[in-house]
Amino acid sequence: MIEKRQFYINGKWVAPAQPNDFQVIDPSTEEPCAVISLGGQADTDAAVAAARAALPGWMATPVADRIALVEKLIEVYKSRSEDLARAISTEMGAPIDMARAQQAAAGIGHLKNFVRAAKAFEFERPLGDHAPDDRIIHEAVGVAALITPWNWPMNQITLKVGAAAIAGCTMVLKPSEQSPLNAMIFAELMDEAGFPPGVFNLVNGDGAGVGSQLSAHPDVDMVSFTGSTRAGTAISKSAADTLKRVHLELGGKGANVIFADADDKAVKRGVLHMMNNTGQSCNAPSRMLVQRDIYDRAVETATEVAQKVEIGSAHDEGRHMGPVVNEVQWNKIQDLIQNGIDEGARLVAGGTGRPEGFNKGYYVRPTVFADVSNDMTIAREEIFGPVLTMIPFETEEEAIEIANDTLYGLTNYVQTQDGARANRMARALRSGMVEMNGQSRGAGSPFGGMKQSGNGREGGTWGIEDFLEVKAVSGWTAE
Repeated sequence: MIEKRQFYINGKWVAPAQPNDFQVIDPSTEEPCAVISLGGQADTDAAVAAARAALPGWMATPVADRIALVEKLIEVYKSRSEDLARAISTEMGAPIDMARAQQAAAGIGHLKNFVRAAKAFEFERPLGDHAPDDRIIHEAVGVAALITPWNWPMNQITLKVGAAAIAGCTMVLKPSEQSPLNAMIFAELMDEAGFPPGVFNLVNGDGAGVGSQLSAHPDVDMVSFTGSTRAGTAISKSAADTLKRVHLELGGKGANVIFADADDKAVKRGVLHMMNNTGQSCNAPSRMLVQRDIYDRAVETATEVAQKVEIGSAHDEGRHMGPVVNEVQWNKIQDLIQNGIDEGARLVAGGTGRPEGFNKGYYVRPTVFADVSNDMTIAREEIFGPVLTMIPFETEEEAIEIANDTLYGLTNYVQTQDGARANRMARALRSGMVEMNGQSRGAGSPFGGMKQSGNGREGGTWGIEDFLEVKAVSGWTAE
């Protein structure tokens, strides 16, 4: 049993003010794998005070020096990548090969993108030729509370910490209590990289405790949160009393619009994308909209692909799907699958209960529903599991109407060989991101959504800007 009860505050590992043990569960076995402590108000206050005290010095540190520390962090990160992957695999159930290739690897990619963006970013610049004595200065928002989720933990931690550090913000990180071990390794990396005391602090806790305390804290200038829309709403209300900046990356219910002229692998690609990370991705293509001409064939293909998805322990190597993170999520997914059956959707793959051969572990059967209407619960709610809903459509206009008929607006996907139509769809779909024909967005592309998928953007230049204030100065004297 791993014991990790300490917090990282002001450059040191310190004991919690009051013991409050919390068991971290291995979802592959349902057995405890670690014990951490959940923080209280005194721990939150200590971390915020450390960040507040370190802020003037960190803001005054030249940008080039802040970038150099992030470059050092990248090198240290590489040396501990396997440790990060194993922690993530154990605590949230990502199969170890996937944890290495996607979960842990994402962090290095984001940090490199921030370094590249920062070196090209003008932190100070003239307003324009018409006002040569006016200066625009970008400076840190201040103390930033970073609240991160369990599903892509290192992805989200690096997206926030990398941007905040380069912007000159000091930080308090509260990782998910469901997957805290990788975050504690990351704190060790920040320490080894040489970030000054107080610049980065970590306090474990749950949303109702440390999360709420950070959101309401008068000495926190900004909250950057990734998680559920419900929690994002609560954070926004809590933060309103102090008028702090709130950045939210929330849920999604992405439409994957497959036209009759889509390439032959579009349906298979969509199913496998949905099942990646056991469906626990906010940008998952969970609604597959298929043009009527190819709908029946698409249902057959999706059924075959889902039935061939292998399932196994996160500790085993190979290209299989692991468990979902915990019992609460497993029960929620089971209820929603049953809801889909009860509301009349046609179950063509998977269903309720554990997969055959599993009597322990939070494993879910790869599930596909056909003949779904967009008003069904499984088409409206974010399931956050390996459950795909298939919806037929006739025309481009109908596809747009169905795709946009959702509270969410994170990522939509389009599969067509008609370039003009692809561009029309990109403009018409109400989401922060649109991906075409299986092509991923480029390095440093902004990640974020609209509507109830949140606000703000993470990654690259846009991610850095979200941690910066804009200051306008007149009468600037050339130095």
